[in-house]
Amino acid sequence: MAYEPNQQYQPPNFPHPYATQPVKFGDSNDDFFQGQNAAPPSANNHQDDGRKTYNDRSSVMTGWTSGITVPYTAPVLETGQTHAQAIASEYSARGSRIESSPVPSNGANGQPRPPSAVLSGGGDRKSLGPDSAGLSYIDENFRYYSSRGTPVSHDQRRVDSPTDSHNAPLVLNAANMDGGAGQRRDLEYADPTLPSRKPNLFARFIDQEHRHSTDQRIERRKRGIQRQSRPYLVWFLTVVMFSVFIYEIVQNNRDSGTPFAFKPQVNPMIGPASIELVTLGARFPPCMKLIPDVPPSLSIACANATSLTPSASEICTIEKICGFGGFGRDSSGQTKEPNQWFRFITPIFLHAGIIHLLLNMFAQWVLSAQVERDMGSLGFFVLYFAAGIFGNILGGNFALVGLPSVGASGAIVGTLAVLWVDLIAHWGLEYKPVQKLVGHIINLVLVVGLGFVPGVDNFSHLGGLLMGLVCGIMLLPIISTTKTHRLVVWILRLAMIPIAIILFVVLIRNFYTSDPSKACSWCRYLSCIPTASNNRCRGTGLTTTTFTGN
Repeated sequence: MAYEPNQQYQPPNFPHPYATQPVKFGDSNDDFFQGQNAAPPSANNHQDDGRKTYNDRSSVMTGWTSGITVPYTAPVLETGQTHAQAIASEYSARGSRIESSPVPSNGANGQPRPPSAVLSGGGDRKSLGPDSAGLSYIDENFRYYSSRGTPVSHDQRRVDSPTDSHNAPLVLNAANMDGGAGQRRDLEYADPTLPSRKPNLFARFIDQEHRHSTDQRIERRKRGIQRQSRPYLVWFLTVVMFSVFIYEIVQNNRDSGTPFAFKPQVNPMIGPASIELVTLGARFPPCMKLIPDVPPSLSIACANATSLTPSASEICTIEKICGFGGFGRDSSGQTKEPNQWFRFITPIFLHAGIIHLLLNMFAQWVLSAQVERDMGSLGFFVLYFAAGIFGNILGGNFALVGLPSVGASGAIVGTLAVLWVDLIAHWGLEYKPVQKLVGHIINLVLVVGLGFVPGVDNFSHLGGLLMGLVCGIMLLPIISTTKTHRLVVWILRLAMIPIAIILFVVLIRNFYTSDPSKACSWCRYLSCIPTASNNRCRGTGLTTTTFTGN
C-alpha cells in the first residue's frame, strides 16, 4: 500500500522487544518509500502475527522475495524509526548508484551516524533509471549484496566502477564473504581436488581418465560420456574393408568374367569364388606350411574355371593359386616350403560376399564402435587385431586344412567379449545389469550358432572371444570404488599378460607341427556338424574335381 504523508503513524505493539520481521521485497513500483527520511507506512498494514513487510527497489524487475528476517527493536531512533524501519527505508532508495566519498565514522557534532548512513556509505545519488534493477539481498549482518557491487558494511563501502557488469551473478558477491578472490565456480558440478599422486605409464595407457576422480568417472559413465567421442579407427577400418571388397569383385570379374561366383559353384554370400579369395590372401594352411595331403604341386581348378570339368588351361597348382610370387626356389632349384605367415592377418580385411560384409560391418559399426569409444583408439587397435589374428591361429590349428577362411568376425567377436568384461566389472554401476546380461547371452548364442553354418569358421569366433576377454581385462578402463576391487582388477590385469603370450606361442608352435589337429582330436567339431556330405568332419575339405585334356 502506498504511504500517505498526512497519515499519523502509530508504531505497532509487538509482543517482544526483539521480535523479528521478514524483509519482503515486493514487485510493485507503488509500494516503495519515497526518500530516506520518509515515515514508514501505516501500522494497520502489518500481518496478523505482528510482522511487517517492506519492499526493495531492486526487486522491481526481478520480483524476488528475500525472506530474510532482521531484528526489530522497540526503541525508536533519532530519525523516528525503529532499526528495521531504517533499514527498509534505506534500501527502498537503493535504485541509485552510490558514488564513493569519504564519510566520517561519526555524524554531525560527534553524534553517531544513524544506521541508514552507516549502510549507505554516504555520497550523492544519481538516478540510473529502470536498468538499475537487479537481484540483491541483505545478510544477517545488514550487508547489502547487489548484482553490480560488493557488500556494504561498517568498514566497507560499495563503489560501482565502470567495469561493473549489470548481469554479474549474485554468486560473485557471495563468494567474497569468505575472503575469496571472487572467482566464479559451478556450485553443482565444481571439480573436486585432483589426486596428487600420478599413475605409472601402464596405468595411464589403459586409463586416460586418471585426471578425474572416482566420483567424476562414475558420473560421466552414468551420463554416457565415454573416453573419446568418435570411433575413428572403426570408421577407417570400415572404409578399408569396403574398398577391399570392391577390389575382390573387380579381380573376380577379370578372372572369370563375372563379379560374383555363379559357376561352377554358387557363392551363397554373393561374392567372388573361394579360389579367388585364396589368391587375395585368405587363411589357407597349404599356402602357409607344408601339408603332405595338399603339397604345393597339387593341381586344382583355377579361379577362371567355369565348369566342374575344367580344361587344362583352367588347372593351377597350389603354388600358383596361393599367389604373392609363389614360394620361391632354393639353391638347388627346388620349390621352397610354403611360408605365407601373413595369412593370419590378411583374412581380417577380406569378406566372402556382400551379405558377409554387411553383417560384419553392421556389428562393427554398432558394437566395435562402442568399445573403441570406451577404450580409446590405441587400446582398441591392440584388442581388434589381437582377437582377429588369434581367431585365425586357432582356426589354422583345428579347422579342415582345405577350407579357406576370411572375414573380420574374430576381431568383432573380440569386441563383444569386452562388453562382457565391462558389464561384470561395473555390475554395481550399471543400469539394469540383468537386462544387459540377457542381451549379451543372446548375442553370444547367435555368434556361436552361426559358426556351425557351412562355410563359416567358428574357430575364428571362439578364438576372437577368448582373446577379447584377455585383452579386455588388460586394457579396458575399469572404475574401482573400493580398494579390494582395485586390487583384484590389477591382479587380473597382470595375470592376463603372460596368459596372452602363452596362448599365442603355444598355438603358433602347434600350427607348424605336421598335424596340429592331433593336439585336440575333438576340437574340429566346434566348427563342424558331422554329416555324410563333409565326410564326418574328416579329411582336408578340398572338393575333388576331374578335368579333361585340351
